[in-house]
Amino acid sequence: QVQLVESGGGLVQPGGSLRLSCAASGNIFSIYAMGWYRQAPGKQRELVATIYTGGITNYEDSVKGRFTISRDNAKNMVDLQMNSLKPEDTAVYLCKVSAGGKNYWGKGTLVTVSS
Repeated sequence: QVQLVESGGGLVQPGGSLRLSCAASGNIFSIYAMGWYRQAPGKQRELVATIYTGGITNYEDSVKGRFTISRDNAKNMVDLQMNSLKPEDTAVYLCKVSAGGKNYWGKGTLVTVSS
């Protein structure tokens, strides 16, 4: 059984920073990609950032230059450093891991950007 646990969400003022972490555990092999998605109230889930084996990354346009994704292959962890946060970044952020032909999702962590 595979489990993903996110942490690091919370309330932050506009312009502030947060760092999200996701730890994957259980019977998980051959991780291909690790990433972060977000879902704001009333909106569809959208990709924020992905990091592939070998370190290739891609970002949603609105977060480029502000967010940085990184992973620790030995620990099966993926982090998302979020800087210069804006109110429109407010959402539930979910971790996704693609491994062995399957996709696994965490339950999400809430990020609220507000003054």
